[in-house]
Amino acid sequence: MPRGTLEDRAATLALNGGAPVSETPVSVISVALDEADINAAVEVLRSGMLAQGKRVAAFEERFAAMTGARHAIACANGTCALQLAYEPLFEPGDEVLVPAWGYVATASMIVARGGVPVFCEACPVTYNINPADAARRVTNRTTAIAATHLYGNPVDVSAIEGLAVEHGLHVIYDAAQAHLATYNGSGLGAYGDAVTYSFYPTKNMTTGEGGMVTTNDDELAKKIRMLRSHGESQKYVHDIVGYNFRMTDVEGAIGDSQLRRLPGLTERRRDNARSLDAMIAGIDGLHAPAVTEGGVHAYHLYAVRMDQDALTCTRDELCAALKAEGIMTAIHYPRPLTRQPLFASYKTDLPISDRLAETLFCIPIHPNLSEKDVQSIGEALKKVADAYRA
Repeated sequence: MPRGTLEDRAATLALNGGAPVSETPVSVISVALDEADINAAVEVLRSGMLAQGKRVAAFEERFAAMTGARHAIACANGTCALQLAYEPLFEPGDEVLVPAWGYVATASMIVARGGVPVFCEACPVTYNINPADAARRVTNRTTAIAATHLYGNPVDVSAIEGLAVEHGLHVIYDAAQAHLATYNGSGLGAYGDAVTYSFYPTKNMTTGEGGMVTTNDDELAKKIRMLRSHGESQKYVHDIVGYNFRMTDVEGAIGDSQLRRLPGLTERRRDNARSLDAMIAGIDGLHAPAVTEGGVHAYHLYAVRMDQDALTCTRDELCAALKAEGIMTAIHYPRPLTRQPLFASYKTDLPISDRLAETLFCIPIHPNLSEKDVQSIGEALKKVADAYRA
């Protein structure tokens, strides 16, 4: 294969293989509102009652039931959800175990609370936090662990809960990408002190913006509801310093509408994943995402890992070649949190997380893929991998 720019090599690969596998680009993300979502929002707009009210309450009740939680507290976005969960559960100066591999908000909101993030290594095949590595990093200042259900794959909940019991830690799960994922047959809201969710437009369900905190702790739910709305215990009675992190009824109506369709859409993601798993199993140099034992993946993202010893290209070259074949990809993430300027003062050497930044790429998995799209993805992966075989 000739050297050159990514575009040159990708174009050469496509040319050598004839026409691109897919003439119409297959996108990684597909965001759409259906008529029921739009009508739900319009109904609220026409009512003139836009602030948080009965539509948010209905959304909260349905979400709690579907995730296995006693309480669900809606809020402005997923980052606000993390803030609302963190504030009652640890104090400034406390150490909080957190994955180095994942999105920045999980760790940055620890810093915003005044806590100290202690970065932990990733599992090389599930990409979630490695509980054994986290256990090695516990000190007498550690009071909590924030574990992410990354890409929609549940973390090893049994190991995390066992670690928490052993050391007396609070557990906050970040499920921003894991709507309707389950562990040991239960919704993710059944575990930990609190679980946070995001409804950003690219997530498996959306409210435009929006977030949710679930918990089974009555007192914690009460505190979070107060924090969400200026520390109010009742109207115009403010017991603590709080925030305006409320969700509007327009968003609540969209969320409740989307939630009714979410089980079916999630099953389509899982069907697509099963097809991709089978195709990737026959491609040397590429590895399908492993699912945590006991977990059922929600497949927000389908992250493929390349074997650098089996292929002659870099991950970025491989992605450029797939683009030339009409298959779009995305990088989640280009660097671990330990390599972010924000966390430059937290010196931690985590080679597995560093390697994931060089070898992972995400391919389309969304429920709007046709059977032909899924087949094209598999064909393109094989064509590109075969061309770059070591």
